[in-house]
Amino acid sequence: MSIDILRYAAFTDTPDGGNPAGIVLDAAGLDAPTMQAIAAEVGYSETAFLTATGNDGREFDVRYFAPSIEVPFCGHATIATGVALGERLGEGVFLLHTRAGDVPVNVERDAGGRVRATLTSVAPTIDDLADGDLDELLHALRWNSDDLDPDFPPKVGFAGGWHPVLAAATRARLADLDYDFDALRDLMVQHEWLTVQLVWREAPTVFYVRDPFAVGGVVEDPATGAAAAALGHYLRETS
Repeated sequence: MSIDILRYAAFTDTPDGGNPAGIVLDAAGLDAPTMQAIAAEVGYSETAFLTATGNDGREFDVRYFAPSIEVPFCGHATIATGVALGERLGEGVFLLHTRAGDVPVNVERDAGGRVRATLTSVAPTIDDLADGDLDELLHALRWNSDDLDPDFPPKVGFAGGWHPVLAAATRARLADLDYDFDALRDLMVQHEWLTVQLVWREAPTVFYVRDPFAVGGVVEDPATGAAAAALGHYLRETS
């Protein structure tokens, strides 16, 4: 059986930037172990597997696999998938049925002819991060409470998956990402967290972000759409 695996980079105009994703546009007949094995071989933070549904060619069931687990939703792989579909099927709206819910993806060409995709997230929400969970998370990250920005309370944000949101007090703290991989992975598995959204505010509307993804078998996700949507909701609700 021949499987066509596409490799796209989201959030960039060049292949050496952004966040790479694998895409299998026709995954009909593939079982979960096979998809997991393909994602592990591709080695990107996520690979999207599509199966067409409906009769108009614009509706798909989608499953997302990291190198070590299946995840309910992945924003950057959805953007990459939208571009791949747009290049082959033209502009318009594609409806992706994910484990997190239905995600419409609008595909257009800009003035320069480049294909751009925009997704509409599932409804986001935030919740408190329990003190005990915060202590364990800080320990796994090798941070302490003094490393946190007091203007941004620790929370857990949801936009297709749960992401703890921690704000660093300094850029140096954010830059020094040296965490206990096994401890963080185990904690993320326990709480079903997808990434940990670590942020530092440079200006009122400018944030630097890092996303440890130990649960997926990846030290750091370069950029995430789902975690970014969760952070956007967090900022809207807490600012």
